[in-house]
Amino acid sequence: MSLRPLFVTQVYEATLAEDPDFAELNGALADMCRVLAQEDGAGRTWCKAHAYRGYTSYGSLTDLPRRFPEFAELKRRLDRHAATYARALNFDLARKPRLDNLWVNILKPGAGHSGHIHPHAILSGTVYVETPPGASALKLEDPRLAMMMARPSVRPDAPIPEQPFVYLTPQPGTVLMWESWLRHEVPPNAAKSERISISFNYG
Repeated sequence: MSLRPLFVTQVYEATLAEDPDFAELNGALADMCRVLAQEDGAGRTWCKAHAYRGYTSYGSLTDLPRRFPEFAELKRRLDRHAATYARALNFDLARKPRLDNLWVNILKPGAGHSGHIHPHAILSGTVYVETPPGASALKLEDPRLAMMMARPSVRPDAPIPEQPFVYLTPQPGTVLMWESWLRHEVPPNAAKSERISISFNYG
C-alpha cells in the first residue's frame, strides 16, 4: 500500500540574516518603521478606524520603495526570492512576479491580525524585522478546512503537513511567502514589546 501526497501547498522560507549587511539594513528598516508610525497621520487614522492595535501603513502608503532607499533595497532582495518561489511552484508566467504593494506592521503586545487572504495577488508574504521573545508566530490554515465537514480531528502527533493549522515562528530576517489564496493570521502578540514586520504582495 502507498499514500500519494496530492495538491501540496508549498510555503517558501528563506532568510536575509545571512546577507553580510543584514544587521545594517534591518536596523535601518526598524528605524524607518518607527518613524512612519509617528509621522504617517493617515495611517494612524486608518488604524484607529479599523481597531488595529499598533501601526500599519497598509491603508495609507503604497509606494514605500519609491519613497525610501531602505525599502527600495528590501524590494530588490524580495524580488529575487519571489522569482525563485515562482519557479519552484512551476508557474507558467510571461514575466517575473512584480511587487504590487509593501506595508509596515507594528503590533503592540496583545495585538493580532485575524484570519484573511490577499485577493488580487499571486504571491504574498512577510519579512520579519523585530521578533522579541513571545512574539506571534504566523498561523497558516489548511485550505481544505471549510470542506472537511465530518472529518475527524487528527492526533496531536500527526505530521505537520496533516495538521489543520501550522504555526511558523520567524526570526529577524526570516522571509515567508505563500500563494495569496492561503488563509493565514497572526495570533495575539504575547511579547512584552512590539513585533515589527513588513508584508507584501506580488502579482
